[in-house]
Amino acid sequence: MSTNPDEPKSRARTDFLLNNESEVQKFWDENKVFEADPGNEPPSPGEKFFGNFPYPYMNGLLHLGHAFSLSKLEFGAAYHRLRGSNVLLPFAFHCTGMPIKASADKLAREIQQYGYPPVFPVAEDSGAAVADAIQADQADVVAPDKFKGKKSKATAKAGAQKYQWEIMKSFGLDDEEIAKFQDPYHWLSHFPPLAKEVLKKFGLGCDWRRSFITTDMNPYYDAFVKWQMRKLKKLGKVVKDMRYTIYSPLDGQPCADHDRATGEGVQPQEYVLIKMEVISPFPPKLNALEGRKVYLAAATLRPETMYGQTNCWVLPDGIYGAFEINDTDVFILTARSALNLAYQHLSRVSEKPTCLCELSGNDLIGLPLKSPLAFNETIYALPMLTVLTDKGTGIVTSVPSDSPDDFMALQDLVTKPALRTKYGVKDEWVLPYEIIPIIHIPEFGDKSAEKVCHDLKIKSQNDKEKLAEAKRMTYLKGFTDGTMIVGEFSGRKVQEAKPLIKSKLLEEGTAVLYSEPEKKVMSRSGDECVVALTDQWYITYGEAEWKQKAAKCLDRMNTFSTETRNGFEHTLGWLNQWACSRSFGLGTRIPWDEQFLVESLSDSTLYMAYYTVAHYLQNGNMYGKEISSVRPEQMTDEVWDFVFCDGPAPKSDIPAALLNKMKQEFEYWYPFDIRVSGKDLIQNHLTFCIYNHTALLPEHHWPLGFRCNGHLMLNSEKMSKSTGNFLTLEDAIKKYSSDATRFALADAGDGMDDANFVTDIANSAVLRLTKEISWMEEVTAAESKLRTGPPTTYADRVFANEMNIAIEETEKSYDAFMFKEALTSGFYDLQSARDEYRLSCGAAGMNRDLLWRFMDVQTRLITPFCPHYAEHVWQKIMKKEGFAIKAGWPVADTPDPTLRIANTYLQDSIVSFRKLLQKQESGFKKPKKGAAPAPPSEKKKMSIGLIYVDEHYSGWKEQCLRVLQSKFDSQSRSFAPDKEIAEALKECSVGQEMNLKQVLKLCMPFIKDKKDEARVVGPQALDLKLPFSEIDVLQENLELIKRQLGLEQVEVLSASNEAARAKAGEHASLLEERPPSPGVPIAIFLSRQS
Repeated sequence: MSTNPDEPKSRARTDFLLNNESEVQKFWDENKVFEADPGNEPPSPGEKFFGNFPYPYMNGLLHLGHAFSLSKLEFGAAYHRLRGSNVLLPFAFHCTGMPIKASADKLAREIQQYGYPPVFPVAEDSGAAVADAIQADQADVVAPDKFKGKKSKATAKAGAQKYQWEIMKSFGLDDEEIAKFQDPYHWLSHFPPLAKEVLKKFGLGCDWRRSFITTDMNPYYDAFVKWQMRKLKKLGKVVKDMRYTIYSPLDGQPCADHDRATGEGVQPQEYVLIKMEVISPFPPKLNALEGRKVYLAAATLRPETMYGQTNCWVLPDGIYGAFEINDTDVFILTARSALNLAYQHLSRVSEKPTCLCELSGNDLIGLPLKSPLAFNETIYALPMLTVLTDKGTGIVTSVPSDSPDDFMALQDLVTKPALRTKYGVKDEWVLPYEIIPIIHIPEFGDKSAEKVCHDLKIKSQNDKEKLAEAKRMTYLKGFTDGTMIVGEFSGRKVQEAKPLIKSKLLEEGTAVLYSEPEKKVMSRSGDECVVALTDQWYITYGEAEWKQKAAKCLDRMNTFSTETRNGFEHTLGWLNQWACSRSFGLGTRIPWDEQFLVESLSDSTLYMAYYTVAHYLQNGNMYGKEISSVRPEQMTDEVWDFVFCDGPAPKSDIPAALLNKMKQEFEYWYPFDIRVSGKDLIQNHLTFCIYNHTALLPEHHWPLGFRCNGHLMLNSEKMSKSTGNFLTLEDAIKKYSSDATRFALADAGDGMDDANFVTDIANSAVLRLTKEISWMEEVTAAESKLRTGPPTTYADRVFANEMNIAIEETEKSYDAFMFKEALTSGFYDLQSARDEYRLSCGAAGMNRDLLWRFMDVQTRLITPFCPHYAEHVWQKIMKKEGFAIKAGWPVADTPDPTLRIANTYLQDSIVSFRKLLQKQESGFKKPKKGAAPAPPSEKKKMSIGLIYVDEHYSGWKEQCLRVLQSKFDSQSRSFAPDKEIAEALKECSVGQEMNLKQVLKLCMPFIKDKKDEARVVGPQALDLKLPFSEIDVLQENLELIKRQLGLEQVEVLSASNEAARAKAGEHASLLEERPPSPGVPIAIFLSRQS
């Protein structure tokens, strides 16, 4: 390429890559290289590769986070395509659910309220905020490792996008276009084609004939989902039931994970609500409640401890209300918990809590109470400063025998008269009440809270960290090891008694069940969710027999990491019935109950099968609007059963040949080989996928693999639109090119931890790729000047070996979907090997055949990451036929690990010699810090090098090696435990001469190095000499050593030869001070005057 290397700020290099990418993509399209058709016979192992990716939600533009997860599939699929597999990578677009409908409705409300185009109200302080923003922008200096978005942080804060109109503006839309988005179906027409175009620019190796959108806008997919739901219902997997579920009051329907702005994965938390009856007469503040049964309603997770109640706690400054539960009962609790109760049929008016009077915590202090199971007939409401009003009901039972919090709060009131006076607490409400032992825990006795608080020296209820530790120590032990010592279940283990006591309270009517979200959940419509008891359709995940089948599927799947498998096992452990119906949003109607829609996590569990036949049905149109040889209404349940479930041939007017073709296509591609996803989908979508496949498809079609990854950071910070640290995929491609973006995504990381896209890596990739092209052009242009004939030199052999090692190591990394490692071995390491080869060849020059092999090997190894670059090299520089993306995996000879070790020895030795030379020329004086070494005078200029080698280990090193030889299993390439090795060393002469600590300090570093080496090269690493001749390696590379050190003459000598030692003259003493040993040669340098 013709680019000026002295223009680092120029976009010429990036533009070159972008232009090449456009040409290559056009070439691919013309040749339909990514369209995958099945073979005529069932595929043999490795013949086909079918991978897929959770379709992204189409309420906006694709960003780097999407691209990161997708890149794992793209790189893996490209690798298998390169190897010759028949690869199917399809892609679709998810539009089901409420976010699009909620956004469309919000936009319509804004236009109705603020006009068209809307004029939004300006906040009072917005002028100052904008001024601050401008000032911040003017003074804005960006650190070189930070990505600068379009908005500064101050600007983002000043103009936070709280309006839907502003969000649409950020997509680059004009006013006229934005107005169209009031229709939710316009979103479906707008965003999927944009996503498809940017993915094509990304170079995604996708068969776009099979692409589709969800919802009833696509009649074929609509028919598929209806079949799936009917089949699940027929199998008894869909039932109607009353269940607790996270619910959006504003939307009037359950709020599943994908419907949430925050709180994904949060489940309902069930409590037992203890009815603590207020004993009359009521104080004046409660006059409005006369004639009613009034209860302080305390939420507890530990009903078994109710025997030990001494009081109840309220927050003095807390805001409470008296809410009607029915015609007779009134509960005093927080408004938040009353709202949850109202959606659980515990309000006189369903879904609308009725507050008879508002009360503060201070109003409740001193109320006499009668509480179920309590041995104390009357207890009192007392102040506690750490009561939470955003969890439970804000009313807390007090059991100081088993709760460290309760024990310390009660102790504060007992021992601090001033505290009692402050809150108007009378002595008789506190002092007469003693701790009541109710549970015996072996480690903590009958009063576990008292003991642990004393042990941890907790001083007050404000010692939050210590109290948290006290609870951690006692609560689980109390449940697993505790024994009841009071009540009708005395003598039973707590874990046995707990459900029995809970049932007793509920049956007697002295408690009710209450649920609320484990943590705060916000819907995408902007309201805080509650837990509702709803009568709706559920999929029976967690049912014993079905769960067993799902576990069987997981057992045989490749999850690529232990963390992923653990995540699935954990989810299978807790996942239960899942609400699959919604009344608001977009999607497919539940076929037998059309008032409901199938929710977005329930229409996306089997669609990987739909990919295999989508092109027959939709004729390449993602909306299913093209004329097709099959009409949607022809896709009956019998047809779907025949295609996917080995069902009998259906009575259908679809031609039998076409039906058989669809069935054959499905059976060729299924089971899919891998599904790649972010780790956050393990807890729902991915586990649902396993469940649905095991219920609906024969066992031989169950999934083979799931690979999960962490989230993506941008320059070590969380991606965020509000801070400007954000990149859409399209912006990344424009800024860096597709191949450089892909390169940086490969470099970002592979595990379940969060990965990091570094913009410096993307920028350097632009430079690396274009420089490599320039170098290849220079090499091919100068072909006639290169050394010809077979590779014969030491440098040739090393370079060829490094290519063989790179091929083998990169193959292993690709197979394991470890792409950062594949990039390291397949590009970075190869580049280093090529650069070292260039330096090593000297006047003899580089071998033409080796350089051509290098260009071929490196191009193939990097093809999955940078396919456009690879096509350019393949066709325009190497002048090869066909496609680089289908070139085949390079063939490698068996790598020689000993040759690599020998070369490392050579390179390390040269570095060591150079340091020794500098020291000797400077008289062994270190230069001052920061100063360059002074050039040697002509008198001190060294021109002769004597390299002394001792190829045999002796002394304590020999003893270490003999011990290691005796403790090494050559079959498994493993060693006995270090303790056993240390014991053997004690028996050697070195162990007799010094104590064990001294022996270990001396020997263990050497032993560790030799163990590591033996695991790689085998038992020869433990020989008393290196697995190669040091003298031969050094002799063969004398010219290189002379050139690298600037010497006229170099000799390699044996340190054990007296005549050779004598050549060192006055410097021979250095051989005594620092004797050479295997792997550590010593060089002595002489001048001509010496």
